[in-house]
Amino acid sequence: MKVDTMRQIDYYLGVPLCFLGTLCQKVVEFLKRNESKALQNVLFIELSEMGSAILVDPAMRKLQKKTGANIYFAIFKKNKPSLNLLKTVPEENIYSIREGNFLAFVLDTLKFFFWTRKRKIDAVIDLELFSRFTALLTGFSGAPNKVGFHAYYNEGLYRGDFLSHKVAYNSHIHIAKNFIAMVNALLAAEKEVPYSKTLVTDDEIVLTKVKFSALEKKPIINIVRGCFGQFNPEKYKIILINPNASELLIQRRWPQAYYAQLIKMILENCFKAIVLITGDPREKEEADRLRKQVQAERCINFAGKVTLDQLPLLYSVSEFMVTNDSGPSHFASVTDMLSFVIFGPETPALYGSLGKTTPIYAGLACSPCVSAANHRKTACKDNICLQVIKPERVFAEIKPTLEKINAEEN
Repeated sequence: MKVDTMRQIDYYLGVPLCFLGTLCQKVVEFLKRNESKALQNVLFIELSEMGSAILVDPAMRKLQKKTGANIYFAIFKKNKPSLNLLKTVPEENIYSIREGNFLAFVLDTLKFFFWTRKRKIDAVIDLELFSRFTALLTGFSGAPNKVGFHAYYNEGLYRGDFLSHKVAYNSHIHIAKNFIAMVNALLAAEKEVPYSKTLVTDDEIVLTKVKFSALEKKPIINIVRGCFGQFNPEKYKIILINPNASELLIQRRWPQAYYAQLIKMILENCFKAIVLITGDPREKEEADRLRKQVQAERCINFAGKVTLDQLPLLYSVSEFMVTNDSGPSHFASVTDMLSFVIFGPETPALYGSLGKTTPIYAGLACSPCVSAANHRKTACKDNICLQVIKPERVFAEIKPTLEKINAEEN
């Protein structure tokens, strides 16, 4: 389904269902008192954002450490591979919902309510800010403990009143800290209004890193060599360009002409560099248009050459990546590769990568233009916030790294 179609369904069906669902739940709560029990099976819900599957990892690990609970996760099927990067959630504990077909979407939604009860889910943490659908999944999950963001007196979506632990979303701290706050709310000994009156420090949102042996890296090196026959890791260094961004917010895309100019500058100034244009299989044509603008042997269309599961391996053999504010910037954070992330409609203060990253942000008066207050839907059709970030500025940021590459002995 298209993004706007999903938004319309979420509005026209979501609002009345959230209202009626809240009334039903209030009646059930009045008739039945839930006793406090130790947490054993906790479900996290984040359907649409692949990057959030990485950003929530510190929160999931904290919950496991504090309670020993089994961790479950619900996510859209197309985004499921993002959970495999750190493998915090076992495969059998992941519930995926097919979003491409409406009938399949409805069927998987109905099955979800049986799935949660069969697994005796006793707490649900709804990570979404912009979805009534996840509020309904949480509300009818059968879990006695329901944690999520609540608007209180702030602007935001009407999402009913299903939550037992209402957390005040803080737009002044990183989203990963907001996720930790939700876990803290679930762990709170006393009822709070609002949850969570806790300090979340920077060392709580440090990600676990993945490491690979030379043998594990070899298949990726062979894939690169298959695209560029002269490739030798001792002679050439891999630089990644990710020019794409999710359809959820296409305003995050830096102009393709700028990427072309930047790639030319990289190749002209670093004779050891080969540039791989990354993307999923659907983005091959767009990547090829960019490659043709560059017209250089060392610029390669790499879209669709590796799976999402293989991305950490690719990052582990690469020097750095230049990317839009999108999922790959978060996937890269589980490795030691440098990333340079170009921000526009969103701010790195809230959604920046937790890895070795340099955010590039113009900070215009109109930015960020998407937030919890506007349901993450901007009226902007002309992303000047990205257009004013010229290739020369991005090149200035990456130049010291290129100079180090040039200075290395073969």
